[in-house]
Amino acid sequence: MTEHRTALLERPEPERSGRQPGKPVPPRALSLPRGLLRTARPRQWVKNVLVMAAPAAAGELASPYTARQLALVFALFTAAAAAVYLVNDARDADADRAHPVKRHRPVAAGDVPVPVAYITGAILAALAVTGAVTLCNAMTGALITAYLSMQLAYCVWLKHVLVVDMAVVTTGFLMRAMVGGVALGIPLSRWFLITTGFGALFMVAAKRYSEAVQMEGDKGATRALLNEYTTGYLRFVWQLAAGVAVLAYCLWALESGGVADSALLPWRQLSMIAFILAVLRYAVFADRGTAGAPEDVVLRDRALAVIGLVWAGMYGLAVADL
Repeated sequence: MTEHRTALLERPEPERSGRQPGKPVPPRALSLPRGLLRTARPRQWVKNVLVMAAPAAAGELASPYTARQLALVFALFTAAAAAVYLVNDARDADADRAHPVKRHRPVAAGDVPVPVAYITGAILAALAVTGAVTLCNAMTGALITAYLSMQLAYCVWLKHVLVVDMAVVTTGFLMRAMVGGVALGIPLSRWFLITTGFGALFMVAAKRYSEAVQMEGDKGATRALLNEYTTGYLRFVWQLAAGVAVLAYCLWALESGGVADSALLPWRQLSMIAFILAVLRYAVFADRGTAGAPEDVVLRDRALAVIGLVWAGMYGLAVADL
């Protein structure tokens, strides 16, 4: 009797799902929409708030028309970015399955079939471009088309080209900052473009540096290009970019004219302090190698959030001449 019970306990359990080990789990009814939403990276949507940058810099956020247009541009750019994420994950599905974290992405895990990811990405890209041309203007449509073309080229080829990969990601941030001004017909100043561009390069290089530090010595990393960079070089890039961004912002603030008679303090010039503090605070995470997810740094660090609010308050007072 004892031997019989032992045999029953040692008998292996049958495969309940009927699938072979090592293969992606077939998508379930509710996992597909959830998987598509997760692949669209909702946490990354905070980056698209940059569409407000140009109108904010020009002091033109007050009107209802501006608010409606910016909400529309935010939605269009979010759709375009989601299309890129879907295509990227579909292309990288096999490589992502070998990554300890990325293997949980819906496409790599099998919750979203690769063909569905491609088709959904194509639909979102078409809607973004069509909506931009129809509801905004031709230049907005051209900018979103350029963004999609550049990012898709990045997915296919450019992410494997040293230095160019960082330049492409940086340009994506810069386009986000430009599109709000383009949609509203607001001229973009050279200082705005320089500060935004090098500020974006600072964050991108810090992200690459953090990834390189965390994966140092791992020659099997899925982002193979990280093996071509040295941590010293990436540190040099983010430090250089941070310096240029700070210098450009300070030159813009000091060159923006005198203080209005009604203004209590020179808020625009004082905002340099908050801007520099924000860069220095973010550099703490970059130096530690923990800036691999910029959205986490921005959303979770309370000190950085407070500095950002102080800067926004100072800038708002400067725009209002208070």
